[in-house]
Amino acid sequence: MGDTGATIRRTIFDAIIIAYIVIFALVAIYRPDSDTLTAQMSQNVLIFLGLAVLGAVVSLAASAKGAKTLGEVIYAPPHKRFRTTGEYTPMYKTFWGIELILALVATVVLGWVITDINILRLLEQEAVEQALRLFAELANPDWSILPKAIMKIIESIFIAFMATAIAVPVAFVLSFLTARNIMGKSRSGMVVYTALRTVFNISRSIEPVLWAIIFSVWVSFGPFAGMLALMIHSIASLAKQYSEIVEGVEEGPIEGIESTGAGRLQTIWFAVVPQIVLPYISYTIYRWDINVRMATILGFVGGGGIGTMLMEYQGQARWPQVGTIIVVIAFVVWVMDAFSAHVRSAIK
Repeated sequence: MGDTGATIRRTIFDAIIIAYIVIFALVAIYRPDSDTLTAQMSQNVLIFLGLAVLGAVVSLAASAKGAKTLGEVIYAPPHKRFRTTGEYTPMYKTFWGIELILALVATVVLGWVITDINILRLLEQEAVEQALRLFAELANPDWSILPKAIMKIIESIFIAFMATAIAVPVAFVLSFLTARNIMGKSRSGMVVYTALRTVFNISRSIEPVLWAIIFSVWVSFGPFAGMLALMIHSIASLAKQYSEIVEGVEEGPIEGIESTGAGRLQTIWFAVVPQIVLPYISYTIYRWDINVRMATILGFVGGGGIGTMLMEYQGQARWPQVGTIIVVIAFVVWVMDAFSAHVRSAIK
């Protein structure tokens, strides 16, 4: 069953990669515009599915002839991933190597086109002159707004602090419910594990800025909305990071405590928690550092803090005032980064 599952995963992976490469080749040849692609979306989906089926056939045929596919390399056990049985073959002469190179080339070229990269646009005289004028104004800060900027950055720091402080105990408890080695011993435990993991994955996929927009409508504009946005995202992120630490603990202490007849909670408290305290503290400080950075941006969407002030002056094109705010933000971020780095190194 394990071999069958690995074969299915490998074949699906190869099918998608091969279909992706062929689609890229077709787009490069025919160069359709975005309107055409949008209008023919259902047809394009069918074409992709057809190419995926073709890719699956190619993958199976290559494996049958002894060629290692990219999917096989990805899903093989680590000790077998790049094992060779005979003379060394350069990557670009292998099936999986060619597959990987073509996929990377397709991705880079598509990324270049989609993001509309144009180096010459950076060097246009008018654009350079505008940029120089902007930098000149930013480099001449208006220090008269410094007291107001300091008060607002303090507000941002406490938005981040409260979001982290509330998120930590919640994430601490939930991390054990999202650790496979803790919950995977029963069917009901796996149900809880899967449900919480799904919820956290969805929560983490929504950026704090989007959460801030939601809470700005819910509880009105201000620091409370920004704090709630960071809190929700922090709970999901910390719970995932904490749970991965729990899954990596040594099994010896757990087996030793269980052998004394200890219950589940006693085993967690005496065998798991001592192993995870220091990594938890390190990740928590790092998360607060991230939240401070994010809190400076949430004001753009009504989340309070110095971002609100930055949006106000930027909207009015008052660049000397914006320069002052940038200096304040940069100083605080630098101090927070130095502080968090020092604490993390001290607790290792």
